[in-house]
Amino acid sequence: MQRLLVLYPPPADPDHFRDYYLSHHLPLVEDWPGVLAWRYSFDVATTTGEAPYFAVFEADFADAAAMAAARESPHGRRLTADVANYATGGVVVIHYPVPDGAS
Repeated sequence: MQRLLVLYPPPADPDHFRDYYLSHHLPLVEDWPGVLAWRYSFDVATTTGEAPYFAVFEADFADAAAMAAARESPHGRRLTADVANYATGGVVVIHYPVPDGAS
């Protein structure tokens, strides 16, 4: 599995971010081809000090090729372009393989 992780630093207008993200951006995510699962949170915390991020988003794909295809698709490009409409504090996007495991 390949995971896409998006970290959002604090925006200029937190209320606008939340409203736009929930009412416009996440509905686009719901229709994103290739996504196996996704999740987000505005309750970002650290064990000590103030969290450097306002929000976090994760999306899981079957593998790196599936993630790349989803991001490069017209829908994926539309999602990427939409970020400028709410993420005024910038954005950090990383991805990595998630191996199966059991404890």
